Amino acid sequence: MEFLLIALGLVSGFLLATLLLYPFLKARFDAQVELRLEAWIAEHREQIVQETLRRSSATIKGQIGERFAPLVPDFGYEPADARFLGSPVDYVVFDGLSEQQIKGIAFVEVKTGAATLTPYQRQVREAIEAGRVTWRLLRMPELVVERELSKDI
Repeated sequence: MEFLLIALGLVSGFLLATLLLYPFLKARFDAQVELRLEAWIAEHREQIVQETLRRSSATIKGQIGERFAPLVPDFGYEPADARFLGSPVDYVVFDGLSEQQIKGIAFVEVKTGAATLTPYQRQVREAIEAGRVTWRLLRMPELVVERELSKDI
């Protein structure tokens, strides 16, 4: 019985000490982590800035490339036939639209450098290649249109 009381006293003391010291130890640990992180950032600041600029530049170049793609000779379609979407693919091209005779419809994704397709872009490509493309005409009841327009007035 005496052993049980001693063990219970030790466990209780340990738990009480842990509860009392935890906020102090956590604050000290957090401060150490913060100091180490700040030191690491200060040491690697130039590399971080250069990497950020490089990625930003690549993103901007890619966006510019996307917008000017229809004007590049290798685009393969009349620029007037292309409609920019941006996501999940860059363009839907209605080949022949400018001549008032659509010969086909193409989905075009523009990439620069070593960029690769995103998972969604791969899924779009696979759906098109598998023929899982449909046409749907949606007619809106005039009552719905009128009700929606009257909300804005």
